[in-house]
Amino acid sequence: MTPTAPRPSGASGLQAEVGPQWLFLVILAGLGMVGPFSIDTMFPAFARMGTEFGASELAMQQVVSVYMLFFAVMSLVHGPLSDALGRKPVVVAGTVAYIAASVGCALAPSLPVLLVFRALQGLSAGAGVIVSRAMVRDVYADHEAQRVMSHIAMIFGLAPALAPIAGGLLLGWSGWRGIFWALVGLGIVLLVLVWAFMPETHPAERRSRLDVRALGAGIGAVWRNPHGRRLAFTAMLNNGAMFLFVASAPLFVVNLLGLGENDFWVLFVPLISGLVIGSWVSGRLAGRMSGSRLASLGYRISLVAVGAKLVLSLVPATRALPWAVLPLPVLTFGIALAFPVLTLAMLDLFPDNRGAASSVQNFLALLGNTVISGAIAPALGFSQWALAAGSLVLIGSGWLLWRRHLAVAPAVPRGPEDAAAYEPMEDL
Repeated sequence: MTPTAPRPSGASGLQAEVGPQWLFLVILAGLGMVGPFSIDTMFPAFARMGTEFGASELAMQQVVSVYMLFFAVMSLVHGPLSDALGRKPVVVAGTVAYIAASVGCALAPSLPVLLVFRALQGLSAGAGVIVSRAMVRDVYADHEAQRVMSHIAMIFGLAPALAPIAGGLLLGWSGWRGIFWALVGLGIVLLVLVWAFMPETHPAERRSRLDVRALGAGIGAVWRNPHGRRLAFTAMLNNGAMFLFVASAPLFVVNLLGLGENDFWVLFVPLISGLVIGSWVSGRLAGRMSGSRLASLGYRISLVAVGAKLVLSLVPATRALPWAVLPLPVLTFGIALAFPVLTLAMLDLFPDNRGAASSVQNFLALLGNTVISGAIAPALGFSQWALAAGSLVLIGSGWLLWRRHLAVAPAVPRGPEDAAAYEPMEDL
């Protein structure tokens, strides 16, 4: 990666003063954890919530898909708003709204009311996730940005593994409403950390004009660039290959493996262990291996893993544990190798509109996840081989788009002064 701004002497790659680096990274990782934690803590409670509300499995799946849909819609706003108002005000406002929405979920008397507050939760939860990625590129240059992004991914990658375990414990202790009260507590802790310790990384002189048309123009500029659009679809498919297993967790763990509401760790620990280890390796290789080679290696590893999962799923003797989950950490290991590269490549395309670029990339990923959780996961959740085949199609399509991007995209610009050199060459 090349610098996006001159580095101060002796700053070790820092482009802005952020105070203690470890605390800054912890805050960014915490903001990134909110999204997956708000999804995965629910899974152990689906059966009890469905019984209380008299809702079917398909209806309960909408607790996830509604959240994801509104998360995706608002993600188009959070990034451009942070480009205009600064990163910190948007994160603070989003965290306050998230706390209020979580209180509403905890007090919901019916499924329709719960879905309304889940929608509000989705509208607000994305602020931290999206803005935190833009902040990484505000602060870090060169391969340090890839290393930091990998470290953050490693930290908040623990959330999906811990969330269903925590959800199961809370379910036994205080019922499903206690899960939402725990999310209220998480939101309060993050609000205190952000308010007291998170610096503003996007100074006033670099902000865009606060105008609805200008904000829309920023989004439009990102979307019209064929290279940015291609990278956004690539990231969506890359993430979707893993999220298919996440979204189908209640079906996979309970129906296909015959386990209980406290056994979701059987799926999530393998998934996330690969993600965490892959993020660590990606950080270690930053500066030693080019981003394009690293992402390509990650795709090859993921393709082999999900292909092995499909083969094992077709053999009755290997549909049980541990074979049922053995290839999953290898799949997510490969995904984690590619993730920082895809994210930074997108941000580097638009050095003056990083918030908008992050929004577009996240919007498309979340929109894909919404379709997966609301339609594809329920449709394929009848068998392990169907889930494996669906994941193979997703990761294979992402690999083809990435190869296409490497073939037609020009070199990444060094900074805002070189952005004009990154003109669209070919359509998607």
